[in-house]
Amino acid sequence: MKTLLLLICAGLLAACSGKAPTPQSTPPPATNTARVATPWDAMKADEQRAKDVRKVVDKQAEAQRKAIDAQTQ
Repeated sequence: MKTLLLLICAGLLAACSGKAPTPQSTPPPATNTARVATPWDAMKADEQRAKDVRKVVDKQAEAQRKAIDAQTQ
């Protein structure tokens, strides 16, 4: 236990050296305002595509229903 405490203290002292931190370059400002892709974008696109397919199927079913009604009258 004492050895572990000694190692932790030595590590902290080594980490807190008197050197100044190296300057980091600033990132260039973002010129475009493009949206950043998220993991859910593909899922949202699939959901929208499924909704669009459902709309087409509903329109075709309604047209077929009207055609059947017109033939039976």
